Amino acid sequence: MHIYHSPLADIPLRDQSITERVFEGLISRPDAVVLTDGPTGRTMTASQFMDQVKRLAGGLTEKGLGAGHTIALMAPNMPEYCTVFHGVAWAGGAITTINPTYTASEVTHQLRDAKAELLVTIPAFLDTARAAVAGTGVTEIIVIGEAEGATPIAALMGSPLATQAPVDLENHIVVLPYSSGTTGLPKGVMLSHRNLVVNVDQIIQAGEFRMGETCAGFLPFFHIYGMTVVMNVHLAGGGAVVTMPRFDLEMFLRISQDHKARRMWVVPPVALALAKHPMVDQFDLSSVEQVFSGAAPMGAELSDAVGKRLNCTCLQGYGMTELSPVSHVSAPGAVKSGSSGRVVANSACRIVDPVSGEDQAPGKEGELWIKGPLVMLGYLNNPTATASTLDADGWLHTGDIAYIDDDGYMYIVDRLKELIKYKGFQVAPAELEATLVSLPGIIDAAVIGLPDPEAGELPIAFVVPAPTGSPSDDDIKAHFAKALSHYKQLHRITRVEAIPKSASGKILRRLLRDQVTGKS
Repeated sequence: MHIYHSPLADIPLRDQSITERVFEGLISRPDAVVLTDGPTGRTMTASQFMDQVKRLAGGLTEKGLGAGHTIALMAPNMPEYCTVFHGVAWAGGAITTINPTYTASEVTHQLRDAKAELLVTIPAFLDTARAAVAGTGVTEIIVIGEAEGATPIAALMGSPLATQAPVDLENHIVVLPYSSGTTGLPKGVMLSHRNLVVNVDQIIQAGEFRMGETCAGFLPFFHIYGMTVVMNVHLAGGGAVVTMPRFDLEMFLRISQDHKARRMWVVPPVALALAKHPMVDQFDLSSVEQVFSGAAPMGAELSDAVGKRLNCTCLQGYGMTELSPVSHVSAPGAVKSGSSGRVVANSACRIVDPVSGEDQAPGKEGELWIKGPLVMLGYLNNPTATASTLDADGWLHTGDIAYIDDDGYMYIVDRLKELIKYKGFQVAPAELEATLVSLPGIIDAAVIGLPDPEAGELPIAFVVPAPTGSPSDDDIKAHFAKALSHYKQLHRITRVEAIPKSASGKILRRLLRDQVTGKS
């Protein structure tokens, strides 16, 4: 067995909840502004944030919705998002974070699967929320702000809960983000307080995070990247966040300039804008020392172009929801172009041949396996999927093909799994295929990702039409627009006589990719 260990010293495992860990980074600076709403300039100090978290936790506890209960949160990035997240955690509950661009049916699935009892949202999403809660266990919709017919979040505030509600740090599920799989609907990833706390500390150590760092937080907090790396790392590490409800290049650049951001947390499409968009030259970004890209692979050429234009270090890390999320990081002064860095402290990885099961030597490709306290507890309500991803020895099989060089730097080559990564979002082909074949006039279908320099991959479809007629491209796209989120839309539809499949019935996506690229 060839195991690659971290070059970093192990971090002591803290006996703290994620909110206790965050508070540790706030208590010594009560008057410091730690959260700012980017569009309006509203601010929240460390003491105000901690008070609101404790009051919300107290109110949830008084209402019987604390320990043992699941609360759903569907909102854009804003200071109150952090309050709700940590209020639920402080009360001993579990929070399931929902993509606010989901359709009502997608929200319904997550509410049911997570067994949520309360849904917190904003007035703009009320129509979707009301449609989604029908037939679920949600008994009340709470709004951040005010809206007719909905309970305001202020009404949930109670007497402050002075201390963290008792929780099992190793096994209590504190957050349930949902991750797309290669088959079926998105799955709830069970993450514990231990998972979140150790990954915060791993990132702070590996990234050499400093007190006072402020970032423009556009990475969505419902997604594990924004949740851990932006929200929790900055609060726990002594920094601050200026929240952005969505990505806007001008606002992102202005915040980075005005708050003298030391680093930018981005995804490849934003890195592309930093490398090429003329607007970048209008802002003073001399404070930026590092651009960190994650959520999807980024080529060495783009990474080098960003670093050259901003006169900074551009690097990328590796992670996934199931890893809380970051498992690999390049230290700021030890970067290899195109690499995702080395494994974080307290963790180890292997490169395993997916056919033979044998460990691979440096430079040889195989599936990346990871082990450590950052690894999830499993998938909610899905022991089969858990067993296929997390083995009996605690190794998480990532589904990504990679190699590790002689210095321990990891490089992602391809995906063993079939997830399409569109602008940092994970798209499961199976979900799109199921939507296609549900339409009258479509006999069979397959979806693959088409490489794209801006988006990463574009979902494109191959459909087998019925001989008696099939829906037009416009009809198919109109159905998708109503049924699925914006990032799950099809960018090309090709009609074929048959979908290539193996003897066992599995779609041979490689043949479809070869057809698109012109390979024989």
